[in-house]
Amino acid sequence: MRVRGAWIGALSGAALLAGCGGPRPQDPRATLEERRAELRDAIADDPAALDARTELARVAIALHDGVAAEAAVKAALAAGGNAEVLRPLLARAYAMQGDGRRALQTLDAGPIAPEAIGEAAWVAGDVHLDNGDLGAARDAFDRAVRELPRESALWVDVARFRDANADTLGARDAVDYAIELDPQNSGALALKANLVRTQQGLVAALSWYDKALAIDPDNAGALIDQAATFGDLGRYRDMLAALRRAAAVTPGDPRLYYLQAVLAARADDYQLARSLLQRTRGEMDDQPGFMLLSAVVELQLGGEAVAASWAERLLMVQPDNGTARRILAAANWADGDADGAGEALAPLVARADADSWSLLLAARVAAEQGARAASAGYMARAAALTRGDAAPFAVDDDYGLVAMRADAAPLDPAKVIPAIAADIERGRGGAAINRARALRDANRGVADAHILLGDAAMAGGQYELAIEAYRKARDLDASERTTLRLANALYRANDPAGSGAAILALRDSQPSSIAADRLAGHLAMDLEHWDQAIAHFERVRRRIGNRDVVILRELARAWAAKDRDDRALPLIALAYRLQPLNGDIMLIYADLLERQGDRQAAEDLRDKADQIGR
Repeated sequence: MRVRGAWIGALSGAALLAGCGGPRPQDPRATLEERRAELRDAIADDPAALDARTELARVAIALHDGVAAEAAVKAALAAGGNAEVLRPLLARAYAMQGDGRRALQTLDAGPIAPEAIGEAAWVAGDVHLDNGDLGAARDAFDRAVRELPRESALWVDVARFRDANADTLGARDAVDYAIELDPQNSGALALKANLVRTQQGLVAALSWYDKALAIDPDNAGALIDQAATFGDLGRYRDMLAALRRAAAVTPGDPRLYYLQAVLAARADDYQLARSLLQRTRGEMDDQPGFMLLSAVVELQLGGEAVAASWAERLLMVQPDNGTARRILAAANWADGDADGAGEALAPLVARADADSWSLLLAARVAAEQGARAASAGYMARAAALTRGDAAPFAVDDDYGLVAMRADAAPLDPAKVIPAIAADIERGRGGAAINRARALRDANRGVADAHILLGDAAMAGGQYELAIEAYRKARDLDASERTTLRLANALYRANDPAGSGAAILALRDSQPSSIAADRLAGHLAMDLEHWDQAIAHFERVRRRIGNRDVVILRELARAWAAKDRDDRALPLIALAYRLQPLNGDIMLIYADLLERQGDRQAAEDLRDKADQIGR
């Protein structure tokens, strides 16, 4: 169970914070430790002091010390404390130790005092949320809010619950109210930073992490999330500094080892990355990011079987994860399992928008299996360097059954989304839009609901409706998935300037976005802004290496336009080695060779391009 900083906000009385009329302490944890020492001295002088024992339990909870909190509550009970009042505190202590089952059993073990009902509901809500029982969590938090409507720390957990429900707007409102109730609530400010990261981008989140850490420098969660944000921004020194500060606060936290492994992998030190991943001791094995990094690291270190195992585990959780499929295919191919590689690639190469890497590997697999015609087809698609449009997910069930299920539950995404895909597949764009609009109207704070409406509108050719829906989605979630959809819709609606502005906004808010740099580079090429194009494409090349033929080709074109053939020629030569059947690459290569005086080689390339194009 995740430890919360919520109870620091809950313990804001004068006795705990020492001086309700004066300025708030700069280091709340130090203040709490001082108060804990005072309470222990008071209990030593008077073992029957029930109020001191109860307050000691609350201080331990505020310090995230579930074991000490449990001991303090049990000591208070042994000294004659009221079990109906203390039961929620004992449940909280168990929950903080990761024993949610025992926490719920404690709450159910007997009556709860009226003044403690809100606290009990709050604990139950947190346990249900961590267990993934969102329905029970909703009921518990509703009760808790009715009993404790102005408890800042409770509203932080309500915000977490709403965020888990993908209710971005509701989460934003809850955390803003938590900050309004207590501007010094470090946990609320840290959660605000995480929400801003999604809604506005990486750069915008940093100031909120700074605010949270200014109030509580030992907020380990904020330090770890800040470190991850620095990493995504490419600020690796700042990332490492934040991780070191977090390690001093919460040594042994598996998230620290994972993020350090990310840092090591980005520095190509895969042996160190593997060692760090192993130090998590299995505590993050069910996290998709951990599975993906483990697969990458093992593949780089020659552990093809282990890499394939991690990729397969990830695909069980995310069957549409293309990166995991490509890793699985590469691992199987390197391990001599051509059939396994082909099976992993099949869903990717069946798509009109298949990437050239997958197509090239599929061509090699098909050739290995003796399917020469299929191999040639994959090679031709890869050599084209153009990708088709993504198609909706296929619907396996009978259309009538899918539609009936959606009609019976028009607000159930699990039933409505397949029906929308089926409507689109059958050309019933109006029905798809109507279903998506009803779902959107019931979930206006959920970005996915607006995205779904935009996707349905795009499929039906209603670009203005799609633009409106994607703009609403981007207001809630400014990530690649929303912004790139908006840019595409604007472009198709004959607004290239608006499309370019959306791409550049993504580049500014998410500097680590490869897609944003890639598209911004193409936009700069169209405008003949060669230096800008080179800057964008070089950032992509530094991130992914020399494996993207389109990036190499465009860089060569940009350098050639600047009369820097010395930079252009090695790039186009590398592109040609990767894609020797692409006519466009051959012609660019030929022109550059001719400019260098190698006329015969240039003529040979042009002849080859002409023969392929016939």
